[in-house]
Amino acid sequence: MTKPSHPREPNKLARAQGSVRIIAGRWRSRQVAVPAIEGLRPTPDRVRQTLFDWLQHFWAGQGQDLSGMRVLDAFAGSGALGFEAASRGASHVSFLEQHPLASQMLARHIASFQAAHLQLISGHALRIMERLNRGVERFDLVLLDPPFASQLHLPAAQLAIPLLSEAGLLYVESDQSWDEHLRMANEPARELLTHAFMVLRQAKAGSVHYHLLQKNSA
Repeated sequence: MTKPSHPREPNKLARAQGSVRIIAGRWRSRQVAVPAIEGLRPTPDRVRQTLFDWLQHFWAGQGQDLSGMRVLDAFAGSGALGFEAASRGASHVSFLEQHPLASQMLARHIASFQAAHLQLISGHALRIMERLNRGVERFDLVLLDPPFASQLHLPAAQLAIPLLSEAGLLYVESDQSWDEHLRMANEPARELLTHAFMVLRQAKAGSVHYHLLQKNSA
C-alpha cells in the first residue's frame, strides 16, 4: 500500500528501507525488501499470520494450504500479502501497483522468485480493476490494503464484486472498521456492499482494523 505521490524520475532505482519476512510455505523465512517510499506500510507479521490462518480455514479446512487459489493483490506496495499467498500455495497472484519505485522492486522480487504464476500490472488499481471486469478472469481472493486516507476502500470493494468467483473472499485492511466504512458510505454504495458481502472474521491490532469478507451468492 502506498500513498499517492508525485512522479519520480524513470531511471531512479528503488532503495529498500527494510524488509518483511514470508511467514510460511515454500518460501518460508525469505525476506522481501520494502521500498523506501513515504507512507508505504507493509501489513504487520501478526496481522498477516491471523489473515492466513483465516484463509486456510475458509479455503480448504484448518491446516491446509491455498492450493488452486487465484489472488489479486490490488494495492500491492511491498507485495507482502501476495507473496505470502503464493508461498502458501496460491496458483496465481496478480500484483497491482501504481508507484513506479514500488513496481520496480516488485518486478525484481518476481524475477528472483522465478515463478511463472506471479504477475505484475503497473498502474492505478481502480482503473486496472475496471479493465479486468471487462474480461473473463476471476479471483478467489482480492486483497485490499489501500492508503488509509485515500478513501479507496469502498470504491475498490465495489469493483471487487464482479471480479470475485462465487463465494470468493475479500480482505480489507484499514484504520476503520468495515461497519464504520459502511456508515459513512452513500446509500447506494452501502446497500450494494451490504448485500454483496458477509463478514466472516474481523479483528484489530493497534490502529489497524482487518476483515475477511465473503461474497454472497447471487
